[in-house]
Amino acid sequence: MNYFEMLLGILLFLISFVVFWYIYEDKNGLPTNWAFVGMLPAVLKNIHRFHPFCIEIMQKTNLTFEFKGPWFGNMNILGTLDPANVHYVFTQNFTNYPKGQKFRDNFDYLGDGIFNADFEDWEYHRNIILNYVRHPNFHQFFVKKTWDKLKNGLIPVFDHAYKHDIQFDLQHMFSRFVFDVECSIFMDHDPKTLSMDLPKTPVNDSLNEISEAVFYRHVLPGFIWKFQRWVCIGQEKKFKKAKKVLDDFIYDCIFNLKKDYKCVKMEENEVSVDLLALYMKEKKGDKFVRDAILTIFLAGRDGIIITLSWLFYLLSINPQVIVKIKKELDNANPINWEDHNEVNSKLVYLHASIYETLRLYSPIAFEAKNPLKQDILPSGHHVGPNTQIIFNLYAMGRMKSIWGDDCNDFKPERWISEKGVFRYQPSYKFFVFNAGPRTCMGREMALTQIKLVAATIIQNYVIAPVEGQHIVPDSNNILLVMKNGFKVKIYPSLQ
Repeated sequence: MNYFEMLLGILLFLISFVVFWYIYEDKNGLPTNWAFVGMLPAVLKNIHRFHPFCIEIMQKTNLTFEFKGPWFGNMNILGTLDPANVHYVFTQNFTNYPKGQKFRDNFDYLGDGIFNADFEDWEYHRNIILNYVRHPNFHQFFVKKTWDKLKNGLIPVFDHAYKHDIQFDLQHMFSRFVFDVECSIFMDHDPKTLSMDLPKTPVNDSLNEISEAVFYRHVLPGFIWKFQRWVCIGQEKKFKKAKKVLDDFIYDCIFNLKKDYKCVKMEENEVSVDLLALYMKEKKGDKFVRDAILTIFLAGRDGIIITLSWLFYLLSINPQVIVKIKKELDNANPINWEDHNEVNSKLVYLHASIYETLRLYSPIAFEAKNPLKQDILPSGHHVGPNTQIIFNLYAMGRMKSIWGDDCNDFKPERWISEKGVFRYQPSYKFFVFNAGPRTCMGREMALTQIKLVAATIIQNYVIAPVEGQHIVPDSNNILLVMKNGFKVKIYPSLQ
């Protein structure tokens, strides 16, 4: 047999195999563990509906499932939604579950920022950020930045859309709004992407390309996407181009701030012009500053865009919730937005509506951890350094065993006690803001911004979805963005 015949035989075998596994359905609805390729075929078959696929598996496996990858692919994965496992990994045995090398490989574009950092490096970044967000003037600073962009950006664009009967993608509009606000807060630079002419947004577009590429890094064997990166093809080619656009933007901001920073002396009780300046004081080089700022910038940007988008979608199909929020806002005025305690106490129902949105549509679809050493989880599963533990937050919000038979319903009331106060859920059941020592430090900031934007829109406008849309999450993205956006028309609210 010559080499051509041998290669043809291998090709025919692979084609036959692919056809067979594609039409074959395991009777119990779970992925089949094939020789050599493991359960990867089932993932590839369902990659277009990855999130529903995960929900189906978790519902049939008592919240924990061992995924067997190809024998050559180093894909030993344990998927779990068990609250006991979440509590153990994120809190009780935190030191044995760092982000790990595989996590850092998947998110290498974030460099050595806090998202990828472990141990001493994580503590270092954490202390800097805490000093910044806990500054007595910080809350006033970021509320002002948010208000400015609302008054000079979002409201004029909404008014223009109404006057000219223009439909637009609300998710895209929120993306521009949040991008401008976060740049102003963290980099002392307003790119002004939110305007009536809607200029091109190459940096925003690059972030979407990157998050999609990172998703594929999670579902493909490492050697495949690393080969793509080496030869610069497929998703990794897009990733490389997008990363350059993003890096050029961040480094330009650093360069411009350096020029201004030499001319500015901060008073001891003054809020630093931005977090960039604070990191520049560390004098560790531009790469260090770039990694630190990019991580924090993305954490704020993605969470706010996604939450606002899904909140207004859920409100559009649950008009009774809008009525209750409007009534609460009318009774609460005036509101001192610079005092988050007052905001939380006056806007309990809005607060609950946001948490209910986060339960159903967590901004980040899943979290990953790797144990440093062999361990046994509360569920009885054995894990080791070669095991990656995946926690799917989207699926977790839809488990009846965790949230009850009405888990798929949008019910803000589940977060409110009989006395009318907000009812917090334990972080191992609701860990959108992470859990344990790595709990999100910018939670109050993000929630205040979301409430401020939501309250302004609800009090002044009516959001009407364009008919004929199919609003679903993008299954091929590490972020829970809407696959095709959210097209709406806007009208002034009847006071």
